[in-house]
Amino acid sequence: MEQKMFCYQCQETAGCRGCTQSGVCGKTPDVAAMQDLLVYVSRGICAVTTALRGEGRAVPAAINQLITLNLFATITNANFDKEAIVARIRATLDAKQELLSQLDHTADLPEAALWDGSGDWEQKAQTVGVLSTENEDIRSLRELITYGLKGLSAYSKHANALLEQDEELDAFLQRALAATLDDSLTVDDLVALTLETGKYGVTGMALLDKANTSAYGNPQVTRVNIGVGKNPGILVSGHDLRDLEMLLEQTQGTGVDVYTHSEMLPAHYYPAFQKYPNFVGNYGNAWWKQKEEFESFNGPILMTTNCIVPPKASYRDRLYTTGAAGYPGCRHIPGEIGQTKDFSAIIEQAKTCPAPTQIETGEIVGGFAHAQVLALADQVVDAVKSGAIKKFVVMAGCDGRARSRDYYTEFAKALPRDTVILTAGCAKYKYNKLPLGDIGGIPRVLDAGQCNDSYSLAVIALKLKEVFGLADINDLPIVYNIAWYEQKAVIVLLALLHLGVKNIHLGPTLPAFLSPNVAKVLVENFGIAGIGTVEDDLKLFFGENA
Repeated sequence: MEQKMFCYQCQETAGCRGCTQSGVCGKTPDVAAMQDLLVYVSRGICAVTTALRGEGRAVPAAINQLITLNLFATITNANFDKEAIVARIRATLDAKQELLSQLDHTADLPEAALWDGSGDWEQKAQTVGVLSTENEDIRSLRELITYGLKGLSAYSKHANALLEQDEELDAFLQRALAATLDDSLTVDDLVALTLETGKYGVTGMALLDKANTSAYGNPQVTRVNIGVGKNPGILVSGHDLRDLEMLLEQTQGTGVDVYTHSEMLPAHYYPAFQKYPNFVGNYGNAWWKQKEEFESFNGPILMTTNCIVPPKASYRDRLYTTGAAGYPGCRHIPGEIGQTKDFSAIIEQAKTCPAPTQIETGEIVGGFAHAQVLALADQVVDAVKSGAIKKFVVMAGCDGRARSRDYYTEFAKALPRDTVILTAGCAKYKYNKLPLGDIGGIPRVLDAGQCNDSYSLAVIALKLKEVFGLADINDLPIVYNIAWYEQKAVIVLLALLHLGVKNIHLGPTLPAFLSPNVAKVLVENFGIAGIGTVEDDLKLFFGENA
């Protein structure tokens, strides 16, 4: 069968090898081609910005933000709108031409930096995609770096939205992306760059943590309603807290309630959002269940970032996108960084809709980011010293559709009662509604927040290392059993490797983009492993008596 595309950046890629006819995510070959071309021109402009910095010239913040948003738009399930992606390619080519005119020397630039957009774009895309790198190991490392940078771009974009920037971080992201064009780099060079990407992953997570907590306060232990009210509502999904803030401000006094969905759940943990009387609760579960949950919600839905599932006709006219997100036929709400977006259209539509249909009742507890856990440090340390808590299990990451992910629910159920789960990301939906109880008042599921908040789990681990006077973070009573789906999980993994964490188990499958030789490097140097059965993994982590 003729290959129409090639993409293997997500965990659900076809056959754990690569999507070649259409994306499992719903991405069509023509959209895949334009995303490949957008990554290519982004690599090209990064070669130019890196050269400019080498000549001592400044790169405008708007260019940094353009590149960041380009990468974010190509994350899995973020943007299915071909025309929107084409517009970004054109904008990038125009910006690159302007930057090229400022360079003194262009002779050493790669072809991607000099391409002016001429010729057939569909044909061009066929020559610059993933498979254009013939050497399997070089290709694997280039894609591992690129996917890490895509995840890093998500952190940067959210921090930028709150007017926080880091020029060094932007410079690295662009230098690293440009380096994926450099045929002189060896496998060893690219392995080193991969680990450096993890270093800046920590920097990016810290930047976003600072941006979020400066704007909205430190997350605190919060009980979140999962039922519904009687008013019409707007459902907000994705990750962008600034978008949520603007929507909440504009819905005051309108009679319209606001609910979070999936990765937006942790917004309830921030003190600044708790002042809004119409911020009712969380509706539904992980992103992949949205077709049923968006239909029953009845009101309009705002997708602020990735995690779009191609919508059903029954609610497509209620689905809005903004920022890096996009879907053809759905209304897109514009607004650049620093601008106030106009959400009046979605608010007016909400007023005409019935209230959400209730799908569950009760509460879930979260808000255990690093500041809150460290405030409970004495209690946690005492529980560890007394033996009440024997071990922590980091089960952060992503949820997904594959039935194999039921492993994480069964694993959580089967954990010894003296074990506490540390989580962040939508992986929590596999177990955050289970009656797992507490240990001396400490919940057995400590939810730090979004996948973006995995930084908190690193801070907690480092603090425990300090408290217990350990020389090696791997001596802590912590095991890592992480679920991954898309590129933000990749940068979290690389960040953990940079921090020296070893023996991370990753599932439900290892990434298709890891060649056998690259996987061998990760196994031999960092102890990376996949998952087995629940029974076998419990014995591995907790011994034969588990």
